[in-house]
Amino acid sequence: MVHSAYDSFQLLNNCPTRIDAIGSYNLNLLVSCSDGCLRIYFPQSDRFPPSDRLHQTLQLQKQPYVLDRTVNGFTKKPMVAMEVIASRELLVSLSDSISFHRLPNLETIAVITKAKGANAYAWDDRRGFLCFARQKRVCIYRHDGGRGFVEVKEFGVPDTVKSMSWCGENICLGIKKEYIILNCTNGALTEVFPSGRYATPLVVSLPSGELLLGKDNIGMFVDQNGKLLQEGRISWSEAPAVVVIQKPYAIGLLPRHIEIRFLRAPYPLIQTIVLRNVHCLVQSSNTIIVALDNSIHGFFPVPLGAQIVQLTASGDFEEALSLCKLLPPEDSNLRAAKEQSIHIRYAHNLFENGSYEEAMEHFLESQVEMTYVLSLYPSIIIPKSSSLAETEGFMDITGDASDLSRGSSGISDDLDSLPQLSESDESAALESKKMNHNTLMALIKFLQKKRFSIVDKATAEGTEEVVSDAVGRHFKSYETSRHNKTNKGRLNIPINSGAREMAAILDTALLQALILTGQTSSALELLKGLNYSDLKISEEFLHKRNQNTCLLEIYRCNAMHHEALKLLHRLIEDSKADKHQTEITQKFKPEMIIEYLKPLCGTDPMIVLEYSMLVLESCPSQTIELLMSGNIPADLVNSYLKQHAPNMQATYLELMLAMDEHGISGNLQNEMVQIYLSDVLDWYTDLSSKQNWDEKASCPTRKKLLSSLEGISGYNPEVLLKRLPQNALYEERALLLGKMNQHELALSIYVHKLHVPELALSYCDRVYESGLLQQSVNTYNNIYLTLLQIYLNPQKTTKNYEKRITNLVSSQSNSTPKLGSWTTVKTKGGRLAKKIAEIEGAEVTRISPSSTDSGRSDGDADDRGEGEGSAIMLEEVLDLLSQRWDRIHGAQALKLLPRETKLQNLLPFLGPLLRKSSEAYRNLSVIKRLRESENLQVKDELYDQRKTVVKITGDSICSLCNKKIGTSVFAVYPNGNTIVHFVCFRDSQGMKAVAKKGTPIRKR
Repeated sequence: MVHSAYDSFQLLNNCPTRIDAIGSYNLNLLVSCSDGCLRIYFPQSDRFPPSDRLHQTLQLQKQPYVLDRTVNGFTKKPMVAMEVIASRELLVSLSDSISFHRLPNLETIAVITKAKGANAYAWDDRRGFLCFARQKRVCIYRHDGGRGFVEVKEFGVPDTVKSMSWCGENICLGIKKEYIILNCTNGALTEVFPSGRYATPLVVSLPSGELLLGKDNIGMFVDQNGKLLQEGRISWSEAPAVVVIQKPYAIGLLPRHIEIRFLRAPYPLIQTIVLRNVHCLVQSSNTIIVALDNSIHGFFPVPLGAQIVQLTASGDFEEALSLCKLLPPEDSNLRAAKEQSIHIRYAHNLFENGSYEEAMEHFLESQVEMTYVLSLYPSIIIPKSSSLAETEGFMDITGDASDLSRGSSGISDDLDSLPQLSESDESAALESKKMNHNTLMALIKFLQKKRFSIVDKATAEGTEEVVSDAVGRHFKSYETSRHNKTNKGRLNIPINSGAREMAAILDTALLQALILTGQTSSALELLKGLNYSDLKISEEFLHKRNQNTCLLEIYRCNAMHHEALKLLHRLIEDSKADKHQTEITQKFKPEMIIEYLKPLCGTDPMIVLEYSMLVLESCPSQTIELLMSGNIPADLVNSYLKQHAPNMQATYLELMLAMDEHGISGNLQNEMVQIYLSDVLDWYTDLSSKQNWDEKASCPTRKKLLSSLEGISGYNPEVLLKRLPQNALYEERALLLGKMNQHELALSIYVHKLHVPELALSYCDRVYESGLLQQSVNTYNNIYLTLLQIYLNPQKTTKNYEKRITNLVSSQSNSTPKLGSWTTVKTKGGRLAKKIAEIEGAEVTRISPSSTDSGRSDGDADDRGEGEGSAIMLEEVLDLLSQRWDRIHGAQALKLLPRETKLQNLLPFLGPLLRKSSEAYRNLSVIKRLRESENLQVKDELYDQRKTVVKITGDSICSLCNKKIGTSVFAVYPNGNTIVHFVCFRDSQGMKAVAKKGTPIRKR
């Protein structure tokens, strides 16, 4: 929108002759007239003495000017152009040639005669270079700093130059048909683009170093290399004859008026000043000077403060912000206040018109309090804070800043007060608009951009408090202690909690906005990281909207583990109860409790124990893995289960044992077996009461008990044995007796109580194989002889069992007998024939439990047994001998057999035994012969070595002293070739012995 950027004022009227060129120096107007005179004008109200006027570093005044003096004959021909170079106090003029005069006395410095007939020139004030165009030539001169100019270079161009300007080190030329860049180093020409069809080429240098090139009524922007910039174009209403740049405006002289446009895209028209017959437009330090035929006008800039007020009032906020950047540095506070006010007004305007994201960008730029922006969203609930009171007075503060800016600008216009937010006047439609998706998305972006700095400040504030608390512990005085009580250990350091309050407001609002826009995943990411969300508000908000996942996360980040786990358990139970809610069923599973508990194993094991019980039954393996990986003592877990979930105690111990057999202690193994035994005893009692008990009956728990008794070794068998009934659970009793090394009693149970010889044989195999692992086979292979004895003496074994089992239980003794009741009968090997003869001719005796010969024959024993009404288990004996012949001592087994045992029945036992013995005999014989042969070879080699002959001649030389051996006593080294004197040999051996005693051995 058009506003007043310049005030036009007539400085001079009724000049005697036509004005050709104008310029300004301090307070003075320099006017070149058509009569060749240079007239100097000064302000009418100027009170300085005439001699001092030109020495004042002042600017043109907004008042009428009067003639000070006239310099006659200043030019011979009409002045084409005139320019004041204030930095060097020079006046450069183009008439019939280019002349330089010293200001203020107008002393002639130099006249460049070569510039006669020149039609355009350009001055580079930074380097002191002058370039001018004459016909189709471009000349470059350099000011030597004194009174002269030095010609630098001269180049030819394709056509007459109409306009020219420096662009860095090069020169941009506007000729008849195009614009070109002249390289001042080598004279190379670079085409830019064609000029306009009807307007004269126009080259204008910008303060940034870029160029504005005219193409009819379009102003094109190019860089110093002639490359077209993509920053838009200035569209004048007509083709300008002259363009002057005075930031932030471009002033163009058009045929019928003067246009002032903003020098920023889209380059809008700011002001139009109608003046006729303007033929000269130049820039002064603070003014634009416009020359008509006989009068001069000055365009004085309206103060920036006043322009900003106009633009803000008309809604041109972008232009107002651009002008704020031009305020002088000494008014930095004023500038900040104005920019903040404009940004806030602009943001409100954009917000009301639906440009929510742009509005938030301007709220950010204004650095307004976050609570002020959140007040636009009444449905977003934020925690109460001390900063809310500050926000209420914020608009008054900005209003005061606006008054200050108006006072400094000298304008009486008032800025409207900021829009006040009245909750009572809000309608339902407006509330709906402010809470739609787009407004919330804009708010999210606003909060996310502010979050980084606010959270950093809050974190730093927390760190400062921690440090203060740590330092405060070292102060013991009463005053310090009292201050610590009131300030929570902060000492005398004033710590403002505003940063954390703002962080809580921000995170609470951001969480609500994310949920309301359906960005649950982003809300979860926010909660998982460092956040300061208000617990009470967030919990209520999430609960109301059934955002259970976020609610769980906010409980977790606030260490409210009980609440989180209770909620999670309820959700899991609800998902089980309602199978139709597929979303809940898929989202909440028992495994989620396990995942939640994993980080708590090291910090709060009791919570882990309490809530792992909820999923131990549904996810047993994962729960046990959790308890094991969390380094929670297994004894603690077992104790907790025993107290709170006894039905899951056995399951836990089973899984523990299955996952790590060696990781479970003997106490826990004993606990597990005790649990199994208790269940089996209850089961046995129930069946016995119904008279349905059968020793061969089985149930899953009994199978587990038997497997545990056999597979693990950490329990106490003596304690378990006392709990067993006397007339039942014989298999369990046998396993316990085996653990106590009571092998005879265990085998007696298998044979005479359970009547299952296969179990007895399997038992013997286990004992024998364990002996292999312990490398004590000679001891454990007697287990088969024990079983053989039980088969051959059933009546005696049964009596011994009843007696010994009664004594074992009643004595409560912890001592356990060695393996079996039998000792090993050692036989020293001879030849195989001798062994067989010994077996066949030996007196058959029986081995008693005391490992001594009873002196009775087997036949006598059998007669006694038959008299008592007991028969031996001969078939089982023969089966045992035939199946385990390689593990039984043959001679001892034959001594135990009755005399009437037929040799034919022993063929399955003796056949392989004899074959193995014969094979062993043959192998040992071969080995013996081989060793004898090897012994003979060694002896033969020894004899050969002893037969070595050494021949001593007159030429034989001692290898040590290099003298002839002659008839001296000599010695020969083992290789048979090295001969030395015996004396030399003895001396060398003595030297070695001394060296070994006196010199330390060098280690390598």
